[in-house]
Amino acid sequence: MSLLFTPLTLPSPRGGITLPNRIVIAPMCQYSATNGEATDWHLMHWGNLLNSGAALFTIEATAVLPEGRITPACLGLWDDRTDARLADTLQRARKLAPHTAVCIQLAHAGRKASSALPWQGGQLLDAAQGGWQTYGPSALPQLPQERAPIALDAGELVRVREAFVTAALRADKMGVDAIELHGAHGYLLHEFLSPLSNQRSDGYGGSLENRMRYPLEVFAAVRAAYQGVLGIRVSASDWVDGGLTADEVTEFARQLKALGCDFIHVSSGGLSPQQKIAIGPGYQVPFARQIRAATGMPTTAVGLITEPQQAEAILQAGDADLVALARAFLYQPRWGWQAAAALGASVQAHPVYWRCLPREAQSAFGKVAIGGR
Repeated sequence: MSLLFTPLTLPSPRGGITLPNRIVIAPMCQYSATNGEATDWHLMHWGNLLNSGAALFTIEATAVLPEGRITPACLGLWDDRTDARLADTLQRARKLAPHTAVCIQLAHAGRKASSALPWQGGQLLDAAQGGWQTYGPSALPQLPQERAPIALDAGELVRVREAFVTAALRADKMGVDAIELHGAHGYLLHEFLSPLSNQRSDGYGGSLENRMRYPLEVFAAVRAAYQGVLGIRVSASDWVDGGLTADEVTEFARQLKALGCDFIHVSSGGLSPQQKIAIGPGYQVPFARQIRAATGMPTTAVGLITEPQQAEAILQAGDADLVALARAFLYQPRWGWQAAAALGASVQAHPVYWRCLPREAQSAFGKVAIGGR
């Protein structure tokens, strides 16, 4: 039997959720929100991917504060207005595919906020271009030519932490099945972890113990308020000499497990323009393997995983418990169906689609309708 299509239960204090397979759609920013509000683009995008065959769909990085958006067009969940629009859009999308679990990634972009859209250069925006002041652990810019962020003081640390908690409670109320905190890709929580971006001299900087303190405080605060499935995405390496290492992130993962972390999603990079990444198929899988072996937490591998047999091999080797894909699903929104057909398994899908597969692949659906008028 294919491991990719066996069930997996993600635990939580209130009981957890059981996924029918191990395929995850990783969060992908759509840069299509209006003042933080979800739009018709999100309705189309979510409805499409909720019928992909994946067991778990993750909503893109969703800012817990306006200044925590990566770009002016990023999704948010910081007030009643953004809450109402996101909840309504999600409810409508889920009516099309109630069999797919939904996770939301809560985020603060830190010093990488206030950026232009990727296809407009992705550089830091000034006020005249619609940008805003950014914040980080230290007054160190992402790029040398950019203006520096303001180092968060004690009061701001509390405000950001509580914004994560409030956003988690809003997400829970709208019925998401899981929450993932964004601790990767050079955004705020990752910035605290890395010695390259965190050069504080107080209790939040210096040693690994100190650099972990704020991300752990944020996680603990959300865990205390939210009893559903709660995990985190991490960058396991900065890919820069003197930067965050896999061994340090493994220790961070151990601390997270002690706080009640239910799953960990292992990525890498994104913090420094000096990164030198050894890119290749499954290049981040060894990081997932290391963290899974050290913690025993349900672990998600991600990064240039594109073929069903490749995903299956990762699970068979014990490198991860879940496999996440992102852009592959944008190119092929029914990747889960193709994987089921290739591996002799089945998935759920809306009955409108039951007759669309070639005959040789129709066993990939748990129920198939053939014929009709």
